[in-house]
Order: sequence, then C-alpha cells, then structure tokens
Amino acid sequence: MASHRRPKQPSRTRVTVLTTAAAAAVALSANAANAAPSEKLGKDEVKAKVDKLYEQAEQATEKYNGAKEKQQKLQKEVSTIQDNVARGQEELNKLRDGLGSLATAQYRSGGIDASVQLFLSSDPDDYLDKASTLDQLSSQQVDALKKIQDKQRELAQERAEATEKLKDLSATRTELGNKKKEVQGKLAEAQKLLNTLTAKEKQQLAEQQQRANRSSSERVDLGDTPPASGRASAAFAAAQSQIGKPYVYGATGPSSFDCSGLTSWAYAQAGVSIPRTSEAQAGIGTRIGMSDLKVGDLVFFYGDLHHVGLYAGNGQVLHAPHTGAVVRYEAIGNMPFQFGVRV
Repeated sequence: MASHRRPKQPSRTRVTVLTTAAAAAVALSANAANAAPSEKLGKDEVKAKVDKLYEQAEQATEKYNGAKEKQQKLQKEVSTIQDNVARGQEELNKLRDGLGSLATAQYRSGGIDASVQLFLSSDPDDYLDKASTLDQLSSQQVDALKKIQDKQRELAQERAEATEKLKDLSATRTELGNKKKEVQGKLAEAQKLLNTLTAKEKQQLAEQQQRANRSSSERVDLGDTPPASGRASAAFAAAQSQIGKPYVYGATGPSSFDCSGLTSWAYAQAGVSIPRTSEAQAGIGTRIGMSDLKVGDLVFFYGDLHHVGLYAGNGQVLHAPHTGAVVRYEAIGNMPFQFGVRV
C-alpha cells in the first residue's frame, strides 16, 4: 500500500537562516558589482592623487631637511663643547699639579700644615669657604686654588650643556628618522597607485611628464626682466646650468636636487649663504609681491611655504618640482604663489 505521508517541511529556523544567507549573498554580489568599477581609478584620477602625494612628500621633505640641518648643527656644537671640556680638564690637571708642587715644596721646608690639607682636599670650594684658613696660605696658593675653582665651575657648566645638547641631538635624530619614513611612505603610496594603471596608461603619463621636462631644454621665452642684483644673476645662471637634473628628496646637488636644495646651492655658487629649507629661506632678505619680481628672486608657494624656486622672468619659475621631474621652467601660475624674497 503506497504511503501518503506529507514530505517533511523545513523548520521555521532553517528557512530563516537560508533566506538570510541567500539575501546576504545577493547583497554582496550587488555591492561587488557596484564597487568593482570604482576600485579601478582612471588615469587622470590616479595622476591627481599621485600629484597630491608628491606634494605631501615635499612637505615632509622640507621638515626632513630642517631636522637634518639641526642635527648637523648640534653635532658640531656637541663636538666643540666636548673639545673644550677635554682642554679644560687638561688645564685643571696642570693647575692641580702646580698646586701640588707648592705643597711639596712647603712640606720640605717644614711648613706644611694647611697647604697639605688643601692639596689633599677633594673639595677646594669647601676649603676656601673656611676663611680662617686663608691666612695660612701664601698668596700664590690662594691664586692657584681660585683658578682651580673657576676651572671646575666652567667644566661643570660645559658638561651640563653637553648633556642637554646630546638629549636634543637624540630627539632630532628620532625626528629625522620619522620624517624620512613619512617621505618614503608617501612615495611608496604614489608608486602603488601608479602600479594600478595599465601599461598604456603608464606610458601616457610618462610621455606627459617627459613633455613637461623637455619644455625646459627647449627655448623658453623669459622676456627681458632684469636681474634683481649681480649675485641674483649669478645664482640664476648657476641654477640654469642644472636644468634636466632629477629631483631627489634631501638632495643639494650637484647631481640631483630638491626644491630648497637647488636654491641654496645656486646662491652658494654666487658666494651667498642662505638657509637650507624653504621655510627658513622665506625669512631672509626683503619680501616682495609678484609685480616686483626680478630674475633670481626667490619665489615661494603654498600656504606652509614648502616649495621654493627662482624667478626666471616673463611669469616663469626655474625650480626642482617633485619626484619624477627634473629641474625645469614652469609657469608661476601653476602653483599657489605666496610672495617673493630678494636676497
């Protein structure tokens, strides 16, 4: 006899789980379908993001340059102080030897008393504080002891200064390392974005960059704007001789440059020493507006002044732009101009 039992129905709980899972799968599929196109950025979007990362890398580069300059300055100061301490210790030893000779001579003559006590004392300050004993010393011994006191105080001060400088140097080295990592991180992020492009898109961007770089090696109309001064003219001529050299963060030439590395190098060739970083360079000389710019003037860009170049005349700037570019001319209007400085 055939069975007419009804098929077992799935439980309400199982139906709910299955329905929820199916709905989630559909939702994920839909989201994936919608997200897929946005994950692949177009060439222009990638370029815009990369340019922004290069700008951020340059900001970090100028901070890196500042920390590096401070490190070098502190190292020199610490070295000088340590040399002074070493020389001072030698002088102190000679003074003590001299005082010892006096005490020895006095001992031989039978009048040691306070002199021997003085010589053996580990704390001349304490001994001199006892005014009653001064009468027992010769004027020569008193002078020698006071010189020892002065030298001891001087050495203690210099050692304390060296300790503080070394702490500052340690903190600066840490800052230098952090800024270097920040720069490298921005550049790595930019490269990662560039790697998402197709071979054709990469080629198009490369050709675009090459055209911008080539424009500097071709004749650029710089007009007839006069130089700001003889030294500005010499600095500008030096910078011109570096057209085509690559941008490398932290570089000061002559094989590669960053923005402030180029300007400080150029003025050094003209016999003028200017600060290393763009921010520091902005604080020297005479500040001027765009209408007053002359060839060789320093020109600063962006609100935090993290980029600097040399005015070339006819609305053109000669500068080291960013990673992937070379020293070249560029229209001053391509960047947010802040002000110029006449050195």
